[in-house]
Amino acid sequence: MKYESHGLTRKEYFNEAAKWWDEKYYTKELVNRLEKLVPRFGLKPGQKILDAGTGTGVLIPFLLRIIGPSGSIIAIDYADKMVEVFKSKFSGIPNVKVELKDVEELDYPSEYFDAAVCFGLFPHLERREKALSNLNRVLKESGRLIIAHALSSSEIREHHKGASPVAEDALPEEMEMRYLLEEAGFTEIQITDEPGSYLCIAIKCQKHPDP
Repeated sequence: MKYESHGLTRKEYFNEAAKWWDEKYYTKELVNRLEKLVPRFGLKPGQKILDAGTGTGVLIPFLLRIIGPSGSIIAIDYADKMVEVFKSKFSGIPNVKVELKDVEELDYPSEYFDAAVCFGLFPHLERREKALSNLNRVLKESGRLIIAHALSSSEIREHHKGASPVAEDALPEEMEMRYLLEEAGFTEIQITDEPGSYLCIAIKCQKHPDP
């Protein structure tokens, strides 16, 4: 999809942004917010995590602190320039792997991850139902999906305003988000939307044995 204001797709926009992303957004304020936000994800040592839409890998140090050396992270992003920046920062860490991949086209085995994290990603998805279906499939039974931001939903709308391909990207209202998650096979949905953070946690429904 092309945007008349820039003539860029979302992917082209994020590729262009990769060279200045960390300098602009990886601030002391963001670090302070993540110090408080990531421990609320409910992750555990030793887990296998999918970091979907990782960008330059902002979450990686915070995730590693929780899962430890016995855990592992596969980070994905569809913007190749973001992946290049990620590799320049984290290529020497043995339990972290990054791949050029779109969350809307996941090809990992079913029931592969303990948890999937979408930080700063969800408003930019064009096929949300497809992405959530994919995430549900690759999560283990009772696996955890985390949709998170270091801004509230209203702050995200304000943040994206302006002439850019992401100007209209926003989080769904809570009722719509719950509907999307339930339709994709998630339950136990908890949403907290407050100044400085948005956190949605949902659990993959357990399979019930045939009668």
